[in-house]
Amino acid sequence: MESQKKRILIVGGYGMVGSNIARLIRQADRSIELILAGRNPQNGISLAKELNHSETAYINLEEGFNLSEFKKIDLIISAVDDHSNILRETAILNGIACIAVSELAHQISPTAFLGLHQTIVAPVVFAGHWQAGLLTLMVRQQANKFSQIETIELAGLYDPKDSVGPLVANEVSGFVGEALIRKGGNWLSLQSKENPRTIDLHNQSSAIGYPLSTLDVPSIAAFTSAKNIRFDFITGESIGTSKGLEASHELYITIEGTLLSGEKRRLRTIVSGPKGNSHLTAVGVYLITEKILGLNGQSEQKTGGLYLPETMISTPHISNRLKEFGIEIIEETLESL
Repeated sequence: MESQKKRILIVGGYGMVGSNIARLIRQADRSIELILAGRNPQNGISLAKELNHSETAYINLEEGFNLSEFKKIDLIISAVDDHSNILRETAILNGIACIAVSELAHQISPTAFLGLHQTIVAPVVFAGHWQAGLLTLMVRQQANKFSQIETIELAGLYDPKDSVGPLVANEVSGFVGEALIRKGGNWLSLQSKENPRTIDLHNQSSAIGYPLSTLDVPSIAAFTSAKNIRFDFITGESIGTSKGLEASHELYITIEGTLLSGEKRRLRTIVSGPKGNSHLTAVGVYLITEKILGLNGQSEQKTGGLYLPETMISTPHISNRLKEFGIEIIEETLESL
């Protein structure tokens, strides 16, 4: 029976995002073996003891990655920046499932081309969306209320009081270069700093956002055919902070179009993670892990290939599932058009 236990390698496993992922996995399954890896494995010893059936390991991706140093691995989760794609490419070449959360839209093409040249026998998930796909999964649910969609405006609000690790910190400061948006049915690359947008917040205030090339934008275009889609990153006071609580992280979704009833409306949804950015990302990664390994009553994803969170997770009412993790969903009808 020991040889049948699933083994998950989490690179960055004792960081802010990685530790949240590890805890969520452990809550779902007490027997999975977890390997918490990074450049300073001593920093993960206390977490490994807390989780049981866990160990730490040294991995510095700048020095490479030698899979032969590990026993059989069933899933690799990359919770660090992997600019060389070494974890994902190693997974593909060795038939191991993989989830990577740190790539922007222009960074996935090397793996996509590798997938065209190689037979991929295990699921490999591009999860470089905002919060590892939770934003796009909520858009998919809300889009089902419309017969036609014209515009989708998205934003992620980071509260400076939210404690984040280096993975999220790099995203927060990552406004160098261009951002992919869709406008009038055309794909455009904009200079982020030169194209701000004003976003209305939960407390009747507003904040300036700047576009970012998350994977949400091209994926949402694929399943909605909306002519205008844009994701912006904003910094401001979160709902949690405004209530005197722990800083939260908010996702803002505004969809404009024709409802199934025939009315033309703008609907806004706010997804608020009371435990902050890192926990919200971890929930997204956990839901993908749950499907890949067949946890919590899910059927195991046995077919290999390249996936997105929204092509992997089929939950029709994702909002109900998110509420199980303490995530708040606020829905508003803005005005008739």
